[in-house]
Amino acid sequence: MLAYTLTMARGKEELSVRERLKSTNARLHLDHSISTKWARIETSILLTCWIPLISVFSKTLFHYNYYHSKDHGIRINSPVFHFFARREGMTSSPFPSLGSILIVLLALIVNANGESRSHHKVNVSSLLPRKVCSNSIDALSNVTRLRLVHRHGPCSPAVRRRRSNFEAEILARDQLHVGFLRQRIAAAELGGGGTSPASTRAAPSTKIPARSGASVSAGDYIVTVGLGTPPKAQTLFFDTGSDVTWVQCQPCTVSCYRQLDQLFDPASSATYANVTCASAACSDLDALDCSDGTCIYGVSYGDGSQSVGFYSSDALALTPSDAVPRFLFGCGQANEGLFGLAAGILGLGGGRPSLVTQTMKKYNGVFGYCLPASASDTGYLAFGDSGSTNPTVKYTNMLRDAKTPTFYFINLIGISVAGQRLRIPPSVFAKAGTLIDSGTVITRLPPAAYASLRSAFRGRMSRYKKAPAVSILDTCYDPTGRGEVKLPAVALLFPGDVSVNLAPEGIVYTVNESRICLAFAANDGDDDVGILGNVQQRTFGVLYDVPKKKIGFAAGGC
Repeated sequence: MLAYTLTMARGKEELSVRERLKSTNARLHLDHSISTKWARIETSILLTCWIPLISVFSKTLFHYNYYHSKDHGIRINSPVFHFFARREGMTSSPFPSLGSILIVLLALIVNANGESRSHHKVNVSSLLPRKVCSNSIDALSNVTRLRLVHRHGPCSPAVRRRRSNFEAEILARDQLHVGFLRQRIAAAELGGGGTSPASTRAAPSTKIPARSGASVSAGDYIVTVGLGTPPKAQTLFFDTGSDVTWVQCQPCTVSCYRQLDQLFDPASSATYANVTCASAACSDLDALDCSDGTCIYGVSYGDGSQSVGFYSSDALALTPSDAVPRFLFGCGQANEGLFGLAAGILGLGGGRPSLVTQTMKKYNGVFGYCLPASASDTGYLAFGDSGSTNPTVKYTNMLRDAKTPTFYFINLIGISVAGQRLRIPPSVFAKAGTLIDSGTVITRLPPAAYASLRSAFRGRMSRYKKAPAVSILDTCYDPTGRGEVKLPAVALLFPGDVSVNLAPEGIVYTVNESRICLAFAANDGDDDVGILGNVQQRTFGVLYDVPKKKIGFAAGGC
């Protein structure tokens, strides 16, 4: 390391001088810890920040050797050495100047910052949910912005008491959700379009869906909107993997589950109307069912939940000052399943029935959200162009498939751990592609990619006590008794030199006080689509610009 340092600072001729000094002065040595630390410095930091330090360090060594040799009666007969000695003013004090010391300190600070980029020092308590809601998002005057909360946190109006196996249930249902997404995509590739066939025209009591949705994951986030004239509050899951928005409606001719808000009553709204079977809106829905000329929608989910009812239109108030007239949605008359206390689903997929498509002229096909760091914090769901030109947003291409218009795909090409890119060929990710989904909890990776990530992560976490696996998460640790943990930084890589550096809350999934797990899982096979789940999206402002086909990530969004 010494020879390399001197070569960078003074050239090959100075290297010769240094090696001759080493043979002359046996007691000259460098502390091994300095050499070891220098060996870890990345090339980019060396070229930009450490060259001044090398110069100062080299000058200090010249001073030391000159006076050390002189003090011990060692004569150095080298014209080259004496040339540099005269050039460096070796007759002066052997101590470096104050400016030199400041340069050294600055370089050490730069190195410390490099260390912070490769790891996160995290207080264990910050990874645990709090019992009190922290409202961190303020409304903006230039954008339509809704308050977004986790359904299971203290900020949620629909929160329920957690059971002891709560997190395991979430992960199990997340696996059902992912399995159903795969089925939909596979059916579409085979020409099925991801829908279930309807054999006859049926009344709302029929439990055959006209269009399948995604599974309602237990890790979903909720927003509150107003429906009808005057608007009635409805608490809904928001889902980028679903197109149809629906709520439970009176008179609930077949069945309704218990919800937080009052059931929406079409008779109490001055602007409510049913959609006819002959309308273009009914055709966009792919609905084949009718009841007395009224279009019937139907959605089913991977966990067995479903909603069937009348396809309708009414005013949708996203905020008290911003409403969407004649918004198309499902008015559910036969609803059952695991929706908690929410009134229904707000569909933000890319298909024609979605809110995004219906408001294309109003919001230019741009929407975004920020999922909070924990269930105790608040985030937002926003519509409109505000933030689309933010210079801090890192954009990557949005990929679309005509066979599955609901979904938004992205081109994941790599992963880095602790600042080092893993040796995963981009073709591993490209084989089945990667979709981004707000309803999936845990990110799914191709088996080879996950194995590489897991190996690198485990190598950096070897100091911590291992904990048993839970459900799909097989790399877990017990932080009990530790005030903080040092997590290796993890970044997702996209074309165009776009690196999305995950927040600590997006790297590990907290099961309980004694178990944190790597928040990634492997797909069953190489042909299974990869999914960027909502845990990895935490704290980012995620911006969808549908017409321009790009998705942006802004760190520290909430």
